[in-house]
Amino acid sequence: MEKKNLSSGIVLGLIAIGFLVFTMLNNQFFSSVRLDLTEGNLYTLSAGSEEILSTIDEPINLYYFFSESASKDLTGLRAYAKQVRDLLLEYELAANGKIRLQIVDPLPFSEDEDRAAEFGLQSVPVNNAGDELYFGLAGTNAVGDQLVVAFFQPDKEAFLEYEISKLIQGLVVKKKTVVGLMSSLKIRGDVNMQTFQTTPGWILADQIEQLFELENVDSTVSEIPDNIDLMIVIHPKELGRETLYALDQFAMAGGRLLVFVDPVAEQDRPSSPNPMMQVAPPRPSDLNKLLSAWGITMQAGKVLLDAQTALAVSGGASGRPVRHLAILGMGQDNFSRDDVTISSLESINFSSVGILDIDSSVETDIVILVQSSIYAQTIDAMRLQFLSNPEDLQKDFEPTGETYVVAVRLSGKAVSAFPEGLIADGPTDSEQKGHLDSTSDLNAIVVADTDLLADHMWVQVTNFFGQRVASPWANNGDFVINAVDNLVGSAALISVRSRGRFSRPFDVVQDLKREAEARYLESANDLQAQLAEAERQLSELESPQGDNMIFSLSPEQEAAILQFQGEKLRIRKQLRDVRYQLDKDIQGLGTTIKFVNIALIPILLTLMLLMFNYLKITRGSRNEP
Repeated sequence: MEKKNLSSGIVLGLIAIGFLVFTMLNNQFFSSVRLDLTEGNLYTLSAGSEEILSTIDEPINLYYFFSESASKDLTGLRAYAKQVRDLLLEYELAANGKIRLQIVDPLPFSEDEDRAAEFGLQSVPVNNAGDELYFGLAGTNAVGDQLVVAFFQPDKEAFLEYEISKLIQGLVVKKKTVVGLMSSLKIRGDVNMQTFQTTPGWILADQIEQLFELENVDSTVSEIPDNIDLMIVIHPKELGRETLYALDQFAMAGGRLLVFVDPVAEQDRPSSPNPMMQVAPPRPSDLNKLLSAWGITMQAGKVLLDAQTALAVSGGASGRPVRHLAILGMGQDNFSRDDVTISSLESINFSSVGILDIDSSVETDIVILVQSSIYAQTIDAMRLQFLSNPEDLQKDFEPTGETYVVAVRLSGKAVSAFPEGLIADGPTDSEQKGHLDSTSDLNAIVVADTDLLADHMWVQVTNFFGQRVASPWANNGDFVINAVDNLVGSAALISVRSRGRFSRPFDVVQDLKREAEARYLESANDLQAQLAEAERQLSELESPQGDNMIFSLSPEQEAAILQFQGEKLRIRKQLRDVRYQLDKDIQGLGTTIKFVNIALIPILLTLMLLMFNYLKITRGSRNEP
């Protein structure tokens, strides 16, 4: 017996020693080996991030600040902080020594806390004792440049890799790309000269300025400055011939264009103390003089309606939300699956969208980026301008079964919109200084909407301790930044703009919930319609009669009122029963899922282990002499 115990102790000791040796060898020789088994490879850097890391020529310092002690009761935030740290470690490993990561716990009243504040990181109070929580990233390069992620917001986890890669790229790039902005809309903010009140710029303009050098270009210029790599043209209205020619020659010379035109630009309503000017309809934009030469024309005075992608808005006659056929939430079914700027996005919101016609006879390569569903039609823009009730759009809506183009990419060969030069009856092409009549390197993206750029269409802006914090709920901003990145040639960030989420939703459960809702909401809608009709007829019967506003009801009317009142109570009861059954089914589904995950699976595993152990004991007893 003693010999057996000694043997068992030796075996356990050898196992412990073997484990320690294995751990040491693993840390020494296999520390760089990774195996990412998460769905979507959440801990594997994308090709774009690796490309950015390969351009680092001088070491970059990253300082990851997270308050461990202040977050001890915030379990969810601590889990996300660990995911951020693990991803940063992957960056450090992939950079082959070009990134030096420091993980800092800024304790209260410490030098580390002062340093976090000096970097400009945002602290958040977590309790009444005044403890502050830091959860951000700061980076510096060899020449003293400094960039930060002020606070990692858990609801933006899908953009985590993008935020880190953007910070690193900003520390690597020596010279920012210059983007020219020609816009009739005040997207960079404005000052009311009467009240001297300032309005902040649109979030999209702020995002562009973070990545590029944004330079305003007047809409009357006769030449685009040489230092500009890309021109963003937003809502061009009545541009002069010289300005159109300048844009044309910019494109013929290899300059990139990102164009937003609109038949009804809702953000273009004039601001004036004159009450009549306040209600003036939005004015259309037009760049067909250039675009038609390249194979694209926006239909004049036409707006797109789409029943399949229509979004619900408030303001119906009944006060309940109603689907607005001209405010559209386009999804992946409407996007090009082959274009890098849009293929990975989930949704883009548009409003009062124009329609682009394509001329297939031109040599220019035209790729459709966004198009409507087949449940669409067009209407006159004037009808939309004076629309008071969105429900009116549904009354005579008849889908045509066709799809309509909303955004396109133009590339390759193209001819000038001014084949004879700026002065048609002047000198010949060769005599006009520097005139270009064609190009083989056109690169432009055209979108028939400007309202998608406005904050309210895609982002919720809140004041967070004096700073504007943007929480996007659609991919409008991602689309525009993707387009700018791609047009200027820096596509590295595109592949990391939106990654998967660390927290995985129960997709099967959500599908079952949608099926349950579909079963009951149809009957609920029918009952709601019956209730509305009963209330209408009851209201008519109960309304005052006669010139003197005196109730004079016949016995038949009184009986009808009692009948409708009873019908009203019956319908309301059925409606409550339907909603109760819906909630009951969803709760039952949740209970079942919890039982399967928490109890059933562990019970089955336990039974399997007991069975395996029983078979092992039985087999051992049989083998004994």
